[in-house]
Amino acid sequence: MDAGSTRTTSEALFSFGIIADIQYADIEDGYDFLGFNRRYYKRSLNCLQKAIEDWNRTEVQFVIQLGDIIDGFNAQHKTSEKALQQVMKEFKKLSAPVHHIWGNHELYNFSRNYLMESELNTKYLEDQSLFNNFIKEQSSTENPTTEFFYAYQFSPMPKFRFILLDAYDLSILGRETSTKKYKESLQLLQDKNPNENLNSPLGLAECNFVQFNGGFSQDQLDWLDKVLTYADENQERVVIAGHIPINPDCTSSICLAWNYKDVLAVIYSHHSVVCFLAGHLHYGSYCLDFHGVHHLTLEGIIETPPEINAFGTIYVYNDRLVLKGNGRIPDREMHYKDHPHNSPF
Repeated sequence: MDAGSTRTTSEALFSFGIIADIQYADIEDGYDFLGFNRRYYKRSLNCLQKAIEDWNRTEVQFVIQLGDIIDGFNAQHKTSEKALQQVMKEFKKLSAPVHHIWGNHELYNFSRNYLMESELNTKYLEDQSLFNNFIKEQSSTENPTTEFFYAYQFSPMPKFRFILLDAYDLSILGRETSTKKYKESLQLLQDKNPNENLNSPLGLAECNFVQFNGGFSQDQLDWLDKVLTYADENQERVVIAGHIPINPDCTSSICLAWNYKDVLAVIYSHHSVVCFLAGHLHYGSYCLDFHGVHHLTLEGIIETPPEINAFGTIYVYNDRLVLKGNGRIPDREMHYKDHPHNSPF
């Protein structure tokens, strides 16, 4: 980013940190399922520690942790709780609040009910002035305690709103097999993926229908529509975050939410959304779609050498978001859709 292309960070309205796919485990380095990309399980904490030091120095207002905070290997070694405690011990050194998103690796380690009672449930940071009776609003099911989705919104300052979505609301991960959403998700997955290994995209017309992805229920989409309607009516800028990317141009064909078209349709029916933040992909990506929405998929800590790092700080202005990247994450300016510099061409 050209130093002359933007005003100084001190002129920003506020700033926040972003980090994705820490996937900590107290094991030696390994490789991804293809045996190609090196994974730094134990040393991912080093990257997190450096990120927290930087965020404390720059005094960010909050941090969004985009999911996969510990690795699924912890479940195999029965170290899930210990690993989570180790990571949360580091996050406690941060002087700003952290908003946690759930990814597939959270659900490899814990049930959704466990997560709701854990430190990874940061819904208490929600803007309580909207949808006070949240359980009733968010689910029309007979038993919301088992069918809930984990999504909420907050407003760090007037005219700006952030929405955290649950990309595994539709999933066979973390849900009890007796629940309606589990059964519907399993049926959908098996209809789209005939492979014996549901994590395999081999031969699929829609490669995103694998077990390590998930989707958004109609309940959650309806809730999102209500929040965005409020944002439209109050001239707010909205940033949405979820673990799985929702734009095919900002990810691989495999790391994509099941019903990404449905959530995009909701977003495109409103004018308030400026950016969608995601993780899951590990090598990162970016695109500006034809509706003027920026899609930023963050590089993952798990596949980042400790001496390099991969985290970002986003400075928020009246007309744009400015990403100051660290390590693998490049700097970027993202103008709002009503700004003349914002064009997909």
